[in-house]
Amino acid sequence: MKENKFMQIYEELVENIKQKKWPPHTKLPSENELVVTYNTSRETIRKALNLLSQNGYIQKIKGKGSYVLEVSRFDFPISGLVSFKEMAEKLGHESRTVVEEFELIKPDSELCTQLNSTSRDSVWKVVRARAIDGEKIILDKDFFLQKKVPHLTREICEGSIYEYLEKEVGLSISFAKKEISVDEVTEDDERYLDLKDYTHIVVVRNYVYLNDASLFQYTESRHRLDKFRFVDFARRGI
Repeated sequence: MKENKFMQIYEELVENIKQKKWPPHTKLPSENELVVTYNTSRETIRKALNLLSQNGYIQKIKGKGSYVLEVSRFDFPISGLVSFKEMAEKLGHESRTVVEEFELIKPDSELCTQLNSTSRDSVWKVVRARAIDGEKIILDKDFFLQKKVPHLTREICEGSIYEYLEKEVGLSISFAKKEISVDEVTEDDERYLDLKDYTHIVVVRNYVYLNDASLFQYTESRHRLDKFRFVDFARRGI
């Protein structure tokens, strides 16, 4: 029974979190306080807290303690090409888009590599913060080759760029290659997002192609760690 004490403590803490005894973003009692509450060793408490962290219930911040994460997360589809507007409508939550940057630029060497372009090409740069339920939790950095997207405005970017490209411009957006990583937050993340105390962010990099297999868009979609889970459907081939 003694060996399983940390599991009993873990399960009780999980229930308390689910019952909102400690709402999201609040601090859990310290290790010392939990040692006294459960009349057990610090090692047992640490095992329970580590399991909470592994299963996405808390974030342990060095020197500050353990903070409760938002247990209910938004599903973000890995496969498929879904615009933020389409995703927000499906979620049924209040959402808005804030265009933080909009300009026509000449790409640097790194962006030329991402877009398979040259330094002579012009590129639309669009940086948008996405708010869900009043919190800015996604930062989308979109880059479109102007030779594929001749005209773009800030007003279009405040709505749905894909809706404009498909319905007004007549582009046939076909497929995307995606890369997912967890990166350290940048100055832009700190400037434009409600990051709380998070030091890392989930980045989905998209290379988007038209029907003729030409690359026309590179995107970095940067998501706050506690708000999303990334889902996909896989079928085993026989």
